Amino acid sequence: MNKRSIRDIVLKGKKVIMRVDFNVPLTDEQQISDDTRVRAALPSIKYILGQGAALTLMSHLGRPKGKGYEKQFSLKPVADYLAGLLGLEVKFAADCLEADAEVAALQPGELLMLENTRFYQAEEGKAKKSEGMSEEQYSALKAELKEAKLSMAAKLASYGEVYVNDAFGTAHRDHASTASICKFMKQKNAPCVAGFLMEKELEYLGSAIENAERPFIAIIGGAKVSGKLEVLLSLMNKVDCIIIGGGMAYTFLKAKGYKIGNSLCEDDLLDKARDIMAKAEAGNVKLMLPVDNVAADKFDNDANIKIAQCCIEEGWMGLDIGPETSEAYAAEIMKAKTIVWNGPMGCFEMENFAAGTMRVCQAVAQSGALSIIGGGDSVSAVNKSGLADKMSHISTGGGASLEFLEGKKLPGCEALDDK
Repeated sequence: MNKRSIRDIVLKGKKVIMRVDFNVPLTDEQQISDDTRVRAALPSIKYILGQGAALTLMSHLGRPKGKGYEKQFSLKPVADYLAGLLGLEVKFAADCLEADAEVAALQPGELLMLENTRFYQAEEGKAKKSEGMSEEQYSALKAELKEAKLSMAAKLASYGEVYVNDAFGTAHRDHASTASICKFMKQKNAPCVAGFLMEKELEYLGSAIENAERPFIAIIGGAKVSGKLEVLLSLMNKVDCIIIGGGMAYTFLKAKGYKIGNSLCEDDLLDKARDIMAKAEAGNVKLMLPVDNVAADKFDNDANIKIAQCCIEEGWMGLDIGPETSEAYAAEIMKAKTIVWNGPMGCFEMENFAAGTMRVCQAVAQSGALSIIGGGDSVSAVNKSGLADKMSHISTGGGASLEFLEGKKLPGCEALDDK
């Protein structure tokens, strides 16, 4: 990693403002149902406090309207949960842009969390063109929000003498609290560095791209080709084998001339799928598709089920890779030295369509390869399998890890100080 991290600077006596990714799932009772992202930030939090700094945390949660407080998206339950994990008080500022007094009062070793940054539309700074809005009005709105984002970034920057980004999950976004804030930190010569989680993500993903030990296999699944098109094309020049599963496989199968019944398919991407397969063949990259599927007569765990070889009848849909495919994929995975996995092999949330994904989990765990798991669904599947501790690295950033693998620059990373 070519970015400075918290281990590279003096923190004692400093006021630190850190972006974390506490965008965690909450139940209707405001209880955290998966604390993975909170726990992932603990090493950086403990280190910064242990170095004698006063620490202010900021994060978004969910997708509020950006027009002020919405109880279901408040970070207060997360602050309380974090306090329990750390065994110390987590102070809370009810408005992320009205926290001057709380920040000023913060002493070395103390911790403050700001309310949801997305309660302000300026955090993202994105304008949406509403019905009936003229181009002139839309341009004016975009300019207004751009200025608002910079103003918000400047305010957040005023809370710290050091900026730390430990939110890899939002690193692919240029938001007030991720990239724009760095402009104002640097104006006062304040360090902008990576936390331990960000550092770990960049090191693992960077090694997968630049120094992969071969055979290098990419396992790409999920619902749609459209969401994975760029990463497929990018990985084509880097990997030895691409394994395709999930709903996106049926677009490829239809492009090859197979009948897919009522399976998910993006007909407008059939030519793209053919192009990807042709590129793989020309580049001597092995591209594996399902040879059998678990088909159902409806999208339901209680549906009638059968194994469909090659073609799927009308009235049936593929919801998982079949047993023959599962074993073929597992055999290929066992040969790998480096594995990148993004997207499940089927609708693993339903028990009757989880076997393919679980078999891939087992193979990745047993392979002994450097394994990097990215994407929310893939991470959920690995956690469900009970094999998470057998994976080399489980990424906290689905979209960010995809864009990194595509070769794109991540604004939240680019804005940090180089070593």
